[in-house]
Amino acid sequence: MSRIADTFASLKAANRTALVPFITTGDPSLSASVPMMHALVAAGADMLELSIPFSDPMADGPVIQRASERALARGVYTEDVLSVLRTFRDTDNKTPVILMGYLNPIEVMGYQKFAAAAADSGADGCIVVDLPPEEGEDLNQQLCAHDIDPVFLLAPTTTAERMDTICAAASGFVYYVSLRGVTGAANLDLSEVRARLEEVRRHTKLPVGVGFGINTPESAAKVAEFADAVIVGSAVMQIIEKNQNNEAQAIKDASAFVADLRQALDGAALKLASGT
Repeated sequence: MSRIADTFASLKAANRTALVPFITTGDPSLSASVPMMHALVAAGADMLELSIPFSDPMADGPVIQRASERALARGVYTEDVLSVLRTFRDTDNKTPVILMGYLNPIEVMGYQKFAAAAADSGADGCIVVDLPPEEGEDLNQQLCAHDIDPVFLLAPTTTAERMDTICAAASGFVYYVSLRGVTGAANLDLSEVRARLEEVRRHTKLPVGVGFGINTPESAAKVAEFADAVIVGSAVMQIIEKNQNNEAQAIKDASAFVADLRQALDGAALKLASGT
């Protein structure tokens, strides 16, 4: 069983929702990335989404766009991300890590080389935002051959027919984008998200994670009532952005925020279990 599948199974048995914070590798610095990852896990993260910086992150809002720009300005590229993950694995061989990025840097490296290097570094999943399943068979074959789960996005506008196509290609979990917009947007309609997840689950038996627009412990707790995973990116990266000149404070504040999210998710689980 993969680390992702094992983590979801363990959480389900404990009636808990996975907490998945997102960070951009190299922000606030490359040297701070591994300590940041460990601190977020210690604060209660069940998985980590580790971004490969890219010059045109079309799905990301301004906070994550700026993080990518800063990381690229520091010379952080795909090989550096994999090196960070490899170092993280020296002392954490349990926490699943999902690489998130865009197709261009992967094509530059080559599908086979990327998949092999990602596996060697300890990656468990991979999200390629701008690669639809119809065009992703070659990369997916390489990822699966190296025991890396290809994770695909579903949107509020995804049709039932297309859900079948996407879910058939997905592994590990599927990522439901909770709103029509980019990361960091604030117009989250929880009733719509809940209804859409009920529909998604008619098309897949994989766990369903929800991201985009979740920026407070309160919103995370509400999403945790019906999602298998809560994914939080811009809110974490905003804290890091505010502490660009103080890495220790960035790690401290980001991990404190994740701890608050963890407490909120566990509180939601207890509430559901008690029927209140």
